[in-house]
Amino acid sequence: MSRGAFRTLIVVLLAAAIFLGWRAWDGWQKSYDPETVVAASLQGLQEQNVLVPFTARYVAVVTSTQSRLGLSAKKTLIMPGTVRYELDLGKLKPSDLDWDAAAGTLTVALPPLRLAGPEIDIDAISEFRDGVILLTLTDAEAVLDAANRKAAQEELIKQAKGSTPMRLAEGAARAAIEQSFAMPLKAARIDAKVTARFAEQRRPG
Repeated sequence: MSRGAFRTLIVVLLAAAIFLGWRAWDGWQKSYDPETVVAASLQGLQEQNVLVPFTARYVAVVTSTQSRLGLSAKKTLIMPGTVRYELDLGKLKPSDLDWDAAAGTLTVALPPLRLAGPEIDIDAISEFRDGVILLTLTDAEAVLDAANRKAAQEELIKQAKGSTPMRLAEGAARAAIEQSFAMPLKAARIDAKVTARFAEQRRPG
């Protein structure tokens, strides 16, 4: 056999191997059923444990006052803090997944978001005070500081639970979960629409 013919044979054999390999891979991809892909995706999410789809920074401004001995004192605290919106992926169960084979749709019921924090930015805290005499002669300053810290943390959480940040956080969580299920389905060549909803957004029935 000449060198040219040998090279031609090698090229033909290589092309055949690539073609057969592609056919085997293509058949392997098509062999996956949606339930298998969805179950694998669910397991992968559960192993991540926690998803943080959204974080936000808030600023609390609170004021406390004290009156003693005919004197008064006031302290104002400006305290920034960051709140994380977390999704507990460990709570996702197979029963939370609804695969409609006829419509080619997957609906995922999500557990409610939980708030983590606030994480206080100590370096950005500001304080203003009035009533130096009372603050100096008594423990009024310590009392006011404790009251302000407690009120500021409550105010940060209150802001974090507002309708706008909650809507943004839930939207980010839904988008992340939908993508987590949609991408493996697409990779397996399964045409499906994925919709994630929180419990209160489940369809009736």
